[in-house]
Amino acid sequence: MKNIPNISFQSSAGATNIEFLKLSELFSRIQEDPNHDPKRPHRLDFFALLIVTEGTGTHQVDLKKYPLQKGSVVKIAKNQVHAFEEDLNYQGYMVVFTEEFVLKYFSRSSIDFLSHLYNYHVSEPLVEESSYNESFLFDALEALNSENHYAKMNIVAKLLELYLLRLDQQSQGAFRRNIKNDFHQIFTHFKNLVEKSYTETRNVKDYAGWLNISPKHLNQVIREVTLDTAKTFIDQYVILEIKRSILSTDKSLKEVAFSTGFEEVTNFTKFFKKHTHLSPKEFKTHS
Repeated sequence: MKNIPNISFQSSAGATNIEFLKLSELFSRIQEDPNHDPKRPHRLDFFALLIVTEGTGTHQVDLKKYPLQKGSVVKIAKNQVHAFEEDLNYQGYMVVFTEEFVLKYFSRSSIDFLSHLYNYHVSEPLVEESSYNESFLFDALEALNSENHYAKMNIVAKLLELYLLRLDQQSQGAFRRNIKNDFHQIFTHFKNLVEKSYTETRNVKDYAGWLNISPKHLNQVIREVTLDTAKTFIDQYVILEIKRSILSTDKSLKEVAFSTGFEEVTNFTKFFKKHTHLSPKEFKTHS
């Protein structure tokens, strides 16, 4: 495998921008695609919820394994890398939906409110002991399977929207900091720019310029949302991409360096060692 594969939203016939898949059905469908191994790290270009209804196991999200049991929910954000374990000893559903679905059907206030729920830079992917899973799955599947098509997708979307808000309330509500809406919006734009352009520049001034704000204001925003500086955020994202590439591809370290924006391997090694206290070679050997 030369690169982490990017997986696009591919629904079954008749489905739109959201789909509820039993895990057994998901793996049956994937078996028909020889180019996709769900047990190897892969990057999604859509959102997903892994909802566990029975059994126990683990799920890997960005190189970290999370323990699963009945009631667990794993939130997988767009552009995030994840992988299933080799032998699944749990049952459940994979709910997949696109960014277009969210923008079309969710209220603006909910989108702003939920921005951090699917922001893996400031939110853990695992929600444990959710008490809303069964009712959400029952109501949403009943709505999807209904022969009455009037406002069907609006109803499904509102059920999902409510479910996500309840997950947010359960996992984050008690600890949530009050962050201005415009700060959330700036942070989201900044995050998207970093994900798109980190190989071109790691300079805070460049990102501030693209956002038409001062570096000082950008730092204020990023500190408020993540409790770190903009530079730290950029560097940690680059480190994450390097780790993803080292562990999930067959690229040489030289190829990893070039693909992550370093013209010189020595600078790549210094940068990685500064942030991890290991050389890329040591990291690869010990992982």
